[in-house]
Amino acid sequence: MNFIEAIIQYEFLQKALITSVMVGIISGVIGCFIILRGMALMGDAISHAVLPGVALSFMLGINFFIGAVVTGILTAVGIGYITQNSRVKNDSSIGIMFTAAFAVGIILITFLKSSSDLYHILFGNVLAVRPSDMWMTLIIGLVVLVSVYLFYKELLVSSFDPIMAEAYGLPNKMIHYFLMTLLTLVTVASLQTVGIILVVAMLITPASTAYLLTNRLSIMIFLAMLFGAISAIVGLYLSFTFNLASGATIVLVATALFILTFIFSPKQGVLWRSMKVRKQKIRVS
Repeated sequence: MNFIEAIIQYEFLQKALITSVMVGIISGVIGCFIILRGMALMGDAISHAVLPGVALSFMLGINFFIGAVVTGILTAVGIGYITQNSRVKNDSSIGIMFTAAFAVGIILITFLKSSSDLYHILFGNVLAVRPSDMWMTLIIGLVVLVSVYLFYKELLVSSFDPIMAEAYGLPNKMIHYFLMTLLTLVTVASLQTVGIILVVAMLITPASTAYLLTNRLSIMIFLAMLFGAISAIVGLYLSFTFNLASGATIVLVATALFILTFIFSPKQGVLWRSMKVRKQKIRVS
């Protein structure tokens, strides 16, 4: 049975496809602002910081989305508070908070009788996504997309020139925490698809691929959404066809797209730049 027929016949594959595509889209959108602000490490921090919330949710018997969002936001606020109220720099405060949160999560996991569900949270298993998870991902995706659309100008100015944003009277701190909240939501939405370990790859890789192709943020966002969606679809196809880990396969497809762009990009590609250098050497000689 081919992939298309399987999608038509099996409901679990339909849910997996919808969830994966939405995760790829919103990860690409938020990833654009993350890499432009030089906050890739923050994405890694938030993705690891949700682990104790997930573990607590399983212990209390509630939806893991709730615990993950709470601990993710608390970690982002804690990082900002330490940076603003001490001599410790941002990268150091990120390292302190996310490693502490991740350690707490590991300790909480040891108290659980079964860690099979948490294994899927760590490494992703989109083929086992539940209807409630799919709808939650769709809701989070719509919230993220609408938020970026409504506050696009504020995010644009504060990302490229924070000083100018302050001159215009924009609240940079509020915008930062707003973006951290969106980042936490995207991370939580990605748990079932690629897992905590690999979610930072979906945040960074499609956006970085788009960054090599354009200098305009609006185009970069649309390209990142496209690359994220393609990675999700192709990765799910390979995962289903060859019985591979879904999260890892999606990430590897995204990485392959980045490598191709890194080599063949018309302006930033290594191949074209080396050809230009050779032409210049020939002209000089």
